[in-house]
Amino acid sequence: MSLFKTQPPTPADATLSYPSPHILLVTLNRPRDLNCISAQGHADLHALWEWLDTEPSLRVGVLTGKGRAFCAGADLKEWNSRTSESSGSSATTPMPNSGFGGLARRKGRKPVICAVNGICLGGGTEMIINSDLVVAASRAVFGLPEVKRGVVALAGALPRLVRTVGKQRAMEMVLTGRMVGAAEAEKWGLVNCVVDVGKPGKGDEADEAVSRLVVEKALEIAGEIAGNSPDAVLVSREGVKLGWEGIGADEATAMLNETWVKRLYEGENIKEGLLAFVEKRKPVWADSKL
Repeated sequence: MSLFKTQPPTPADATLSYPSPHILLVTLNRPRDLNCISAQGHADLHALWEWLDTEPSLRVGVLTGKGRAFCAGADLKEWNSRTSESSGSSATTPMPNSGFGGLARRKGRKPVICAVNGICLGGGTEMIINSDLVVAASRAVFGLPEVKRGVVALAGALPRLVRTVGKQRAMEMVLTGRMVGAAEAEKWGLVNCVVDVGKPGKGDEADEAVSRLVVEKALEIAGEIAGNSPDAVLVSREGVKLGWEGIGADEATAMLNETWVKRLYEGENIKEGLLAFVEKRKPVWADSKL
């Protein structure tokens, strides 16, 4: 931590660790509440992802949960209390512009991988839909059960889900509220890969074993990303996001060229990458200045 340019936020309901160079691991830490996120939790995570984007030494974030859940959504007890206090008016849980968990509508610069160790419902699913990659335990389940509680998934999932899995599958998830298993989610393209955790049993030790396997795989992928040019990763990610958000190929390419490419070509890392290729050695990347 002493190597950081700025010190990290201290979220109340999440723990931070740095398992490999350039990688931030965030673990949601309300296992008895299935890692449901409170109003303060949204603000804390928003600040954390902003710190990831601005801290030069970090290149990839990984998000997971402690216990048997990744995140079961909003803190409905808190939400019910707010609604009751408002005499039945349309009270909602306050959120930053980045949405649920600071991730569901995040426009950030650096990639975030979700390591889904178990239950992933409501806002949890909204977060993984807008993350960059998703690694899931074979026991993981996904769902948007908001309709069963009289509410709607308004943190950004609905328009993004249809772009990922198609209209009919999106309609099935949001109108029925049914849970989708990890294997089916992988088939639909909602998950990148599934880690077989067998039948881990019950209890804290079993949950920890599952989380360890899933996080190890996520960190392996994060390490591959962190090993690439941080400048090229940022610009490449932006290009994919522009297309996913519905901008045409020509317009998206023009935006990349106008906004990023000149800075990319004038940076240290493109020179280092080309020189390392010529010299047949591994590149030594500088922290991105883009």
